[in-house]
Amino acid sequence: MEPAAALRSGSVFLPRESLLGSRLPADSPPHMLDCWRAPPGALYPQSMRWTDLGVIVLYLAGITWFGTRFRESQKTLKDYFLGGRTAPWWAIALSIVSAETSTLTVIGTPALSFQGNLGFLQVVLGYLLARIVISTLFLPAYFRGEMFTAYELMRRRFGNRIRRLTAGTFLILRALAEGVRVFAISIVISIILGTGEMTSIVVIVCLTLFYTYEGGLTAVIWTDVIQMALYVVGAALSFYVLLHEIPGGWQHVVAVAAPLGKFQVFDFRLAPPAIFFARTYSFWAGIIGGCFLTTASHGTEQLMVQRLLAAPTEAQSRAALFASWVVIFIQFTLFLVIGVCLAVLYADHHWQLPGVKDKIYPLFIWQHLPAGVSGLVMAAILAAAMSNLSAALNALASTTVMDFLKPLSRAAASDAVWLSRARYATVLWGAILVAVALIARHWGSVLEAGLSIASIIYGSLLGVFLLGLLTRRVGELAAMCAMAAGLALMLYVKFFTPIAFTWYVLIGTSATFAAGLAASYLFRENRSATK
Repeated sequence: MEPAAALRSGSVFLPRESLLGSRLPADSPPHMLDCWRAPPGALYPQSMRWTDLGVIVLYLAGITWFGTRFRESQKTLKDYFLGGRTAPWWAIALSIVSAETSTLTVIGTPALSFQGNLGFLQVVLGYLLARIVISTLFLPAYFRGEMFTAYELMRRRFGNRIRRLTAGTFLILRALAEGVRVFAISIVISIILGTGEMTSIVVIVCLTLFYTYEGGLTAVIWTDVIQMALYVVGAALSFYVLLHEIPGGWQHVVAVAAPLGKFQVFDFRLAPPAIFFARTYSFWAGIIGGCFLTTASHGTEQLMVQRLLAAPTEAQSRAALFASWVVIFIQFTLFLVIGVCLAVLYADHHWQLPGVKDKIYPLFIWQHLPAGVSGLVMAAILAAAMSNLSAALNALASTTVMDFLKPLSRAAASDAVWLSRARYATVLWGAILVAVALIARHWGSVLEAGLSIASIIYGSLLGVFLLGLLTRRVGELAAMCAMAAGLALMLYVKFFTPIAFTWYVLIGTSATFAAGLAASYLFRENRSATK
């Protein structure tokens, strides 16, 4: 069977309903042809190669040692949670990219284009619009005075109750979303070592926890810089090897994939609402939905805001924000093209798919890259995982300490005591993430599961932040009611409608904002916090 025919047959693209623009005939089977057989080693990891394992162990030991070297600079909470505000803008930009790019991106993005096309780039274009909104609306507010977390802005605008509500919402959101990411790490480690999921999760969490515990945000930012460079180089290496595995190289990839619409980026189609809002990666869902999604994640979630607050000035924070988008766009394009190349490779060889589609890219790396190189690329995937995990641990700890423990503490304590408590909070969240990761095994595609969880809660967070920044009549009680209403609506949308997750943040934000304005007419509140 020719590669193009193989692609059309449905043997590579599963399920057919998930294809994004691929022009398959209506009668193509929704399952893999029974006559196809996987080559030796295609479904199961090869024997562990000591050269690769040595590279991976060397990376894990080296990055852990490097991160712990920042312990001596951690004297105060400002040092631990904001890096002393001494990091340059370019390092913060790369750290933003690392926080935005997890193992979900590295192993999940190629799986998307493997089954579909480059339509996910429409969402990335929405990321740029979001950065304009954040730069104009959010950054000036964050740099009025010294803030440690995003939710201190809510205290200044509304009061302490809404601060705790938004901070608590973030803790739940990040624990669930990061749990999915930690599970994604176990996919990679299980391929490398053949270990069980529990062992894989515990190993990577403990190593990341160690240097995050010691070095705080300073360690997070500078290890992010190294790790980000490593996984981009790793992706470029795997792309180079992949093209050499395909007879005819890039020209053959284009010849096979282009007629099937695999390089299609934009989908401008309009349709009745039931179909239009169920389509995940259209131009409208990407631009609008991606804008709202990133405005929420980078403008209201501590994971990203913490980096923006770590910049010495507002101007440097803005430069880091926009520079990060350029890197993100290049990065997503590379991973999506890798997925298209893998689809052609699988069709050429009539290979059977692994049971978990997210294993396609790491399996190729481990089974087809030369010894040493595959270890380097696998280390790069672990780098993405560790950089994101370390950021989440520090953000969760900072929110716990600054928005809950410290405001509720009645006894005065020294910086050394609070620094110790911040480290204990980091350990606690490490244990929680391990538990959530074990549950996340049953949530389907790791990339879309992670984005769907975030999208459910982001709408309420962004809605209440916009109420605080754009209105003056809405008080604290009205804002709290609005958040509850927005979250209730999004739970209904998630579980009882076919609406695609790319629309979730727009719907949740609009509902929260409208509910807050309506509630402000029902409650007579003292809005002194707004002054």
